[in-house]
Amino acid sequence: MDTLIKILVVEDEMIIAAKISMQLTNLGYEVTGILPRGEQAIQQVKENKPDIILLDINLKGEIDGIETARQVQLYDDIPIIYLTANSDEATFNRAKPTKPYAFISKPFKQLDLQRAIELTISRMAGNATGVNTESKTGEAQPFILSDRIFVRFKDKMVKIMLADILFLEADRNYSRIFTSTKEYVLAITLKTIEDKMNMMSFMRIHRSYLVNINQVDEVTESHVMIAQKPIPLGSGMREQLMHRIRTL
Repeated sequence: MDTLIKILVVEDEMIIAAKISMQLTNLGYEVTGILPRGEQAIQQVKENKPDIILLDINLKGEIDGIETARQVQLYDDIPIIYLTANSDEATFNRAKPTKPYAFISKPFKQLDLQRAIELTISRMAGNATGVNTESKTGEAQPFILSDRIFVRFKDKMVKIMLADILFLEADRNYSRIFTSTKEYVLAITLKTIEDKMNMMSFMRIHRSYLVNINQVDEVTESHVMIAQKPIPLGSGMREQLMHRIRTL
């Protein structure tokens, strides 16, 4: 199944934080929390890891946003987008060692927020796989990480965990991803997805099909069954598939 991208907002001005939360919800993201203090953010990350953190640099309290980012990164490499009213060189130089994915200067518009988040997701995927984010036709491609794929679905960015994918099907220069609940059309070839994905649990069993081995219910001489759908087996692929299944 797909899930909304989870974003934690750390901002001590509650009016600004509420506005950011509303903008994120309008853009189709899930706000996992609105916190005014860095200490609270560190604890939240331990309990409910977000995909991205929007972090005000000038937090009140014992630690500011930059120190919060440093401590968060001791536990996990979560992308940080800094929110700041101070764009001076000294602030930038202090923040730079934490390797933020973006800076957003206050005041900002919803479009600024949207672009920063989508560029962050693109960079996450690029760091993990080197995949381009634009197809030759100019259509946005999915962002493929080691354990998930970020795709645009109904004008929203959603994430699909690789473990939830049943199979993928080639459709000329496009591909279709099937989960138990939805189908997604992607502007990328199946071969490109195969090259970029973590293939530990996946196998190309036919020129047009890439399957999640863990989702296979039945194997016959000519096809496999996944969620009551027969998927053809290419010539000579049955033994290779059975070997992969046995070694999982």
